[in-house]
Amino acid sequence: MTVCLLLLSAVALTAAVPVPRALTRAAWPEREPVVALWVWQCLVATVLLCCLTALALAAAAVFGTVRAQLFAPAPPAVTAAYDLSSGSPWVAALTVLLACGAAWTTAMLARQLVEARRRHAQARAHLRERAPDLPAGLPGARGPLLVLEDEYPDAWWMPGSPPQLIVTTGALQRLTDHQLDAVLTHERGHARARHDWLLHLSTALATGFPRIPLFAHFCDQTHRLVELAADDTASRRCGHLTTALALIELNQHRGVLSCASSHRLLGERVDRLLEPPPRLGRRHRALTTAVAALVPLLPVLITFAPGLTALA
Repeated sequence: MTVCLLLLSAVALTAAVPVPRALTRAAWPEREPVVALWVWQCLVATVLLCCLTALALAAAAVFGTVRAQLFAPAPPAVTAAYDLSSGSPWVAALTVLLACGAAWTTAMLARQLVEARRRHAQARAHLRERAPDLPAGLPGARGPLLVLEDEYPDAWWMPGSPPQLIVTTGALQRLTDHQLDAVLTHERGHARARHDWLLHLSTALATGFPRIPLFAHFCDQTHRLVELAADDTASRRCGHLTTALALIELNQHRGVLSCASSHRLLGERVDRLLEPPPRLGRRHRALTTAVAALVPLLPVLITFAPGLTALA
């Protein structure tokens, strides 16, 4: 059991500290934001699974009731392979620490979801009062779309059931038909990929554990990569130049071409659309996706290894 806990700790520390820093410095995520988002999710899942399986083993070593429930259907040889009877004070302390971490993570996720639902409900009620339905004959109109009377050019996606696309009259006056189609395709890309759930998860983890590099980098990179992924969705349908021009028209008044840190991502997105980087090869993308999907299996294999060895 001690060996399992040490291995789980080693995997969790490796996935939580050096790997995220290396991934943040890498250049390939800008070329394949969807694959990069998948890799980040797999890293987070690996760390969370390490903590969860370590909590289960430690709790089984400390509490006889938990041990009886977890190993009830297992043969005696399997239970003996884990050596759960040799619980020590450090295992009890680890159990308390991991249990507190699990409770805090759950609380952060619940708070994030409750606050998001409250904000969305208020925003939807406000929009229903102000925004008429978009005429069906308007070019680029597909799906649920609301026009907001506002000279400020803007367009955004509001998650929910169903997702709602909002565009201001200022944006309609500033954008051409093709540019409007690119903006709406960008926002629909967010909706189809359910980026709101990913943003909620990353924000909750970064808020709850701000000093853990994995969660801090996960939050920062998620907010960046979801925009790049949606840009790619729009550019594949409407063209890179049209998407870049639409982005400039919507954000020119915000200083999209300035060097201010708050606008740096907008400038990077425009530069990336005007000079799109080459995509990774299909084999490279498939290999990266498969390897990332296998990484979360490490905690499961480490946890079940003693039992499987005893049965062999």
